[in-house]
Amino acid sequence: MATRIHEIIASSIQVKQSILNDEALQQTVQQITDAVVEAFESGHKVMFCGNGGSAADAQHLAAEFSGRFYKNRRALPSDALHCNSSYLTAVANDYSYDDIYSRLVDGTMEKGDVLIGISTSGNSPNIVKAFETARSKGITTVGFTGASGGKMKEHSDFLLNIPSTDTPRIQESHIMLGHIICELTEAAIFKG
Repeated sequence: MATRIHEIIASSIQVKQSILNDEALQQTVQQITDAVVEAFESGHKVMFCGNGGSAADAQHLAAEFSGRFYKNRRALPSDALHCNSSYLTAVANDYSYDDIYSRLVDGTMEKGDVLIGISTSGNSPNIVKAFETARSKGITTVGFTGASGGKMKEHSDFLLNIPSTDTPRIQESHIMLGHIICELTEAAIFKG
């Protein structure tokens, strides 16, 4: 068991080392941060969506904006689209699970907002559909995916495709890069 623990930690470090050596991916992190800062400073919101563990990550990162990261400051308008279970179950039942996010994007988001979708495969139908709706409305789309980018790649204005096909390693890197975006955004908006 000790050997396996060591291997898992080493694997996580290896993925992060690949990110550390990828200047283009780091530049994308900066571009996403700039887009998020611009949205918040223009009175717009940043919304998140995901499924399973990625839904938990979406909720976590939204809370870093609407709550706080490091600084005691005003709340920023951000939430995860899956947090209303009555809405989720009604739309999944009456329409389709694939429609749960696109209907909320259509009904609650506007041009100037940012939608961040988290999917390790990049192929989650409900997120792909939400991105299609978002782009039709002029909403900036940010994809957090695995190596290939999946179907989300063609629907993302900005894509953070983690150089891995291993779901846990991808998720660990999503939260790391998400935290970087949250920290840099907070520092940019709340100087001093």
